[in-house]
Amino acid sequence: MSRPFPPRPNSSGPQIRVNGKIRAREVRVIQHDGSQVGVIPLAEALTMARQQGVDLVEIAPNATPPVCKLVDFGKFRYEQAKRDKESKKHQHANKVKEVQLSPSIDPHDFGVKLAHAIDFLCDDMKVKVTLRFRGREMAHKEVGFDQVTRFLKELAPYAHPDQPPKLIGKGITAMLSPLPRNKRAPNPKAAQAESDSPEGHRTGGKPHPQQTQPPTRNSDASNPMPQPGFSNTPFSNLQPQPDEE
Repeated sequence: MSRPFPPRPNSSGPQIRVNGKIRAREVRVIQHDGSQVGVIPLAEALTMARQQGVDLVEIAPNATPPVCKLVDFGKFRYEQAKRDKESKKHQHANKVKEVQLSPSIDPHDFGVKLAHAIDFLCDDMKVKVTLRFRGREMAHKEVGFDQVTRFLKELAPYAHPDQPPKLIGKGITAMLSPLPRNKRAPNPKAAQAESDSPEGHRTGGKPHPQQTQPPTRNSDASNPMPQPGFSNTPFSNLQPQPDEE
């Protein structure tokens, strides 16, 4: 007879014990406002949570005794997810994005690489600029240094180089760190999206000249009002000819 598979461990993160899942005999209880209750038996802590209409959540299971808090578990999970999201925003500074160039790069491709680097820097990421030489391009290293120097000059409002470009092997490498938010230029894509939005047109955009004047009837004598009858006939625009004597 085959044995059933063992249950798979939940790898989504550390499990938080709530109410009856807490296994300690005594716990240190904290009120929802942060005030200390002290070390009390688990049964007394559960009774206190039941009387207040909240949950007993274990927030420090490795402490002796474990620390529990009287709080609504749904609200506790929401605040914890919000804190985790805020902490992930500050982890972008540890990420490094690489942008590769070439000595004979096309101007359009140069602009595309520049736009990608600006997006990375505005997201608080570091950018590693790499230029590779191929074949006889090594005989003209000054062309590669000119490309990298021009690239760094375009990114000056957004980042500063950690060190001057260096020739390593068959390529040139330069590392860029984003400037602080208060000294960094805004992302041009975000500014363009804001100006193209309907809100931007209503607040800052000017109306079209044709929309400033209301339409008037019979304002132009050459454009008469349509007459009742057949309106889409090829002879409607013909003028009557005077009778020949």
